[in-house]
Amino acid sequence: MIASSQVDQGGLEAVSGVDRVASLTGVRAVAALLVLGTHAAYTTGKYTHGFVGLVYSRLEIGVPIFFVLSGYLLFGPWVRAAAAGQTAPSVRRYAWHRVRRIMPAYVITVLAAYLIYHFRSAGPNPGHTWIGLLRNLTLTQIYTDNYMFNGYLHQGLTQMWSLAVEVAFYVALPFLAWLLLVVVCRRRWRPGLLLTGLAVLALLSPAWMVLVHTTDFLPSGARLWLPGYLAWFIGGMLLTVLQAIGVRVFGFIALPLAVVCFLIVSTPIAGEPTTSPTGIAEALVKTVFYAVIATLIVAPLALGNCGWYARALATRPLVWLGEISYEIFLVHLVVMEIAMVEVLRWPVYTGSAPALFVVTLIMTIPVAWLLHRFTRVRS
Repeated sequence: MIASSQVDQGGLEAVSGVDRVASLTGVRAVAALLVLGTHAAYTTGKYTHGFVGLVYSRLEIGVPIFFVLSGYLLFGPWVRAAAAGQTAPSVRRYAWHRVRRIMPAYVITVLAAYLIYHFRSAGPNPGHTWIGLLRNLTLTQIYTDNYMFNGYLHQGLTQMWSLAVEVAFYVALPFLAWLLLVVVCRRRWRPGLLLTGLAVLALLSPAWMVLVHTTDFLPSGARLWLPGYLAWFIGGMLLTVLQAIGVRVFGFIALPLAVVCFLIVSTPIAGEPTTSPTGIAEALVKTVFYAVIATLIVAPLALGNCGWYARALATRPLVWLGEISYEIFLVHLVVMEIAMVEVLRWPVYTGSAPALFVVTLIMTIPVAWLLHRFTRVRS
């Protein structure tokens, strides 16, 4: 779900120092571990444990972090070209690089999941059909009614809704860049106007949440469509513009603010521990707070702070995990179910979340490394 910070980004390394690129890769590792952590808590039944359960569920903040990174890294070439008065990036080259980066490992994971769950049962599996396979392979599984129960949801692939949103952003980004830089800014470098345009676009997310919660003409899966999460990507796109005009953000300011916001959103104010809260007010709070938190986490790394925070994320273990973070994201749920049943032998919704997290991570890393090794983009 996830844009690489070292390859395939239209020459990011040409405008960023090595430390900053390494730290952006490291924060991808953190995001992947957060996603794994929230799924370990869900699988062991910890979501119902009061405030602690809500904190566990909010570890899904890893997904918004990935989205902010994608907005920052992928919009960057358009912004730098505009600031330098150069031709916009090739859409064909951009599209090919996105397909090459995302699809090989994803297709292998989907086929493996369908094969594994053809021979084992892990509860209801409505997506285990030929049409479900087609929908999952094409990342169109969220474009349906009642996606969660009678649609194309498949065991071991439930996290892929966010990758479907990510790919929708890939498709939309060239149009958004054209809209902002050609239509709004008239092919001139106008950062103030560009920032205003991005802020207006970000309002689409709360507007979409109001729409899907107050009308019934859209399928229920519409709560998982790109418009509802566009503000998270725009957080990263804003950082790209701020970087181009020389704004700096320091970790000792951004991180405490992110922690405070995380503690606030870990209360019932953001709704029950689900991806899409049922209440409109809770959905709006969650959308806005997640955008703010994820942007604050990435901001010091994107905006020139090479202090302790960047150095911590640029350590070799985190950078190495960051390099395979996409593959960790892809395979960890299948591995987690096997770890839960075959290794730990715990019934679902029982056991220790930290223990399941550690066992799953140990089992996931070699699988993810092999998948990365044989599908990575080679320069």
